[in-house]
Amino acid sequence: MRSRARLFGHPIHQQLIVFPLGLLATATLFDIIDWIFDWPSLSLAAYYMIAAGIIGGLVAAVFGLIDWLAVPSGTRAKQIGLTHGLSMVVTVVLFIVAWFLHDRGNPDVLARILQSVGAGIAVFGGWLGGELVDVLGIGVEPGANPNASSSLERERDGGELAHS
Repeated sequence: MRSRARLFGHPIHQQLIVFPLGLLATATLFDIIDWIFDWPSLSLAAYYMIAAGIIGGLVAAVFGLIDWLAVPSGTRAKQIGLTHGLSMVVTVVLFIVAWFLHDRGNPDVLARILQSVGAGIAVFGGWLGGELVDVLGIGVEPGANPNASSSLERERDGGELAHS
């Protein structure tokens, strides 16, 4: 199935997600570097990157929801899409709270913990998004198989990740 929300022939959601994921991951890295090396200008940059990442994540979520609503009910893809979407919403919420605790370049320990947990959840959610696109063909493959087996099962069995 092809994405319902497309721009220049490509799914909008997949075009947008790189920005919030990159911004939030880099902000977390900057705050860790500041914490280790006492480089407050990196934490100030992280503060603004988190704000931009939150906005980008919310915009990307709108297009992800549009695509998810088109996935056939009762399929593996529908469940994976739900888990992917919820994990990314949790990620954004954790970063929103961390942003409020960040204090413009002077994050407290809780802010850094929330960012780190959010980044970890984003990795999991991003993997699920990859499963939707690369294994199930959701959003990109007209002949997608929304009930294809997991990439982890296929790797274990030595099988190909073809859309059948």
